[in-house]
Amino acid sequence: MDNLRIIIPGKPEYMTMVRLTTSSIAAMAGFNLEDTDDIKMAVSEACKNVSCHGEQGLSDQYEISFKMDEGYLEIKVVDACEKHTLAKIKKTCLHCPKDGDIGVIVIKSLMDEVKFGRDEDNHKFISMVKRK
Repeated sequence: MDNLRIIIPGKPEYMTMVRLTTSSIAAMAGFNLEDTDDIKMAVSEACKNVSCHGEQGLSDQYEISFKMDEGYLEIKVVDACEKHTLAKIKKTCLHCPKDGDIGVIVIKSLMDEVKFGRDEDNHKFISMVKRK
């Protein structure tokens, strides 16, 4: 099993890089194009959820870890900062349960296993598993 970990600045402009990286890793794990797109969408929603929802600002950084094997991919997205200091262009998601709920529904519908929680440092995380 291969493990990869990336730390991403919380700026939204890095999301394209996250999507491309996720697609490449899913393809290396043997997923077809449809599953790869599903994984990419779930990771995008998870990043948005942990770095943004319900906070005054965006996360300074978040971490994505990938555990991959042939036909199996486990992804964990963790809000890896102490403060959400990056300014938001729009403040609409300060009270965003509707937007956040839609993202959660998307993640759960696309992945085989999903877990939401907080780690030992009280950082939000979303852990997801996809199997072939």
